[in-house]
Amino acid sequence: MKNFHHTENCPIRDVLSRLGDKWSMLVLISLEANGVMRFSDIQKSIADISQRMLTVTLRSLEEDRLIRRKVYPEVPPRVEYALTETGLSLMPHINSLVGWALEHMDTILEGRRR
Repeated sequence: MKNFHHTENCPIRDVLSRLGDKWSMLVLISLEANGVMRFSDIQKSIADISQRMLTVTLRSLEEDRLIRRKVYPEVPPRVEYALTETGLSLMPHINSLVGWALEHMDTILEGRRR
């Protein structure tokens, strides 16, 4: 029997806890769909995310090197976000999960109604 006990460096728990939050996948999908984006554009593309939650999510994704943040030395400052190579390599897996969810959404929703 395989065990999945909590250990200090459990990649399954670590990655899923980061990507399994409410906003991270939506930000990654938005960046993949739209390319380089500014903060306000990301917020508009997701609509119901607060400014604070978007800031926290972007910082976390940047810390994990899934996105990059580029600040231009202008007045006012311009900041752009884009997927890194690591982020791009993750997208086929996220897209597969999204595809699976779309394919099985009716069955899942029907089960929840019962």
